[in-house]
Amino acid sequence: MGGFLEGATALMDNTMSIVGWSFFGLAILIGLGLDMVGLFGNWIILGACVIAWVATGFEHFGIWGLIFMTGFAVLGEVLETAFAGYGAKKFGGSKGSIVAALVGCILGAIAGTAIPILVIGNLIGACLGAFLGAGLYEYIKMEKKAGEAAWTGFGAALGKVGGLFAKLFCGFAMLVVIFFSF
Repeated sequence: MGGFLEGATALMDNTMSIVGWSFFGLAILIGLGLDMVGLFGNWIILGACVIAWVATGFEHFGIWGLIFMTGFAVLGEVLETAFAGYGAKKFGGSKGSIVAALVGCILGAIAGTAIPILVIGNLIGACLGAFLGAGLYEYIKMEKKAGEAAWTGFGAALGKVGGLFAKLFCGFAMLVVIFFSF
């Protein structure tokens, strides 16, 4: 009877390990997918690592790996947000249009949840919000011509897309940390 219980316990341990690591891999893929549409994917990846770290008795990843991953998650958010303002500035916008682009990104992403195309609505809303925020600021407050204001808005939207790539890059940097700290 003892051999049967040991075998059953080992089978259960192996099954739980396979299921747990499968969910871990799925969380990584979901996280990278969310990064591509401007959502909180790097935080999903970090959360999966913390859960795996605790579930394995603090065997994998380690505190330094988690600290580096947290740094990359924060950096991804900062870069994503800053790029829209940088795009507005680079395309002729004033300091106020940078702030307007950032506010537009946030409001547009929130409004984009109403677009019934899954999470793509957030991306469309954020880019459109950056465009409108920077463009309208330049048109109304700075009294620029419509074409010049739209050009600034285009820069803000383009910057937002660049920010998404920067955030995704940070997600892949987290995967490198995962690889080396596993």
